Amino acid sequence: MDIEKYIASGILELYVAGELSEEENMEVFRNAQLYPKIKEEIQAIEASVLALSKTVTPNIARKKGFDDLKVRIGQRRDTTVVQLPRPKRNWSARIGWAAAVLLGAGLSWFFYENSRLQSEFDVIYKENTVLRQEIFEARSSLNSTEEIMNAFRDKDVIFTPLEGQEVAPSSYARVYWSKNEQKVYIDALGLPEPPEGKVYQVWSLTLNPLSPTSIGILDSFASDGDKIFELSNPNESQAFGITLEPEGGSDTPTMEQLYTLGQLEAS
Repeated sequence: MDIEKYIASGILELYVAGELSEEENMEVFRNAQLYPKIKEEIQAIEASVLALSKTVTPNIARKKGFDDLKVRIGQRRDTTVVQLPRPKRNWSARIGWAAAVLLGAGLSWFFYENSRLQSEFDVIYKENTVLRQEIFEARSSLNSTEEIMNAFRDKDVIFTPLEGQEVAPSSYARVYWSKNEQKVYIDALGLPEPPEGKVYQVWSLTLNPLSPTSIGILDSFASDGDKIFELSNPNESQAFGITLEPEGGSDTPTMEQLYTLGQLEAS
């Protein structure tokens, strides 16, 4: 923006006088927040208007006022009875006072409108911030969902259902393992909400002999809406299991808390 050209355009004077539309007022207000020089110019214009209003005051002093007072208190004798002329109405002074009153009212309205616009701007800014965040989260979620769906549909992805075990027979989960990318997607919708201080931990298992390796914990289970989790799995897995462990996970699985278990089909 050419700030000097903007200031010279006269829009700031109209802003101070309250002659702009609400949309134009908002534009000037935003520019004043962005450019300190514009804000300083507005303040200078306001100061000039206030100074001008102070100078528009009635001049009520008259040249003969002191002499007339002397006559009244006897310090000066005036032997001739003079019919004093009827004082003229000081219209310029009255107009000055009226202008000052109107200016004061206009400034009061201006500051009120400015304060109201500031409040409305703050509300709109907050609403827009929330909306932008929601849009960002929605787009991120959509991108994540598309990525997961593409992974599920990949012909090289190995699907393994995990059945509920003795501690929770109705539980179930699904594992989608992309061996090439060394990733697993855990669909944990069939698991109950873990109690406070506990987390689900996912294990990669090799058989003969049985050897479990932790590939991660589902620590965001409560806040995750779709209950789908992506974990890294560089192991040569033959089965997968999910146990309930203390917060932070365990080095070895707690077999008494084995919720689901599933073995890969032999190829």
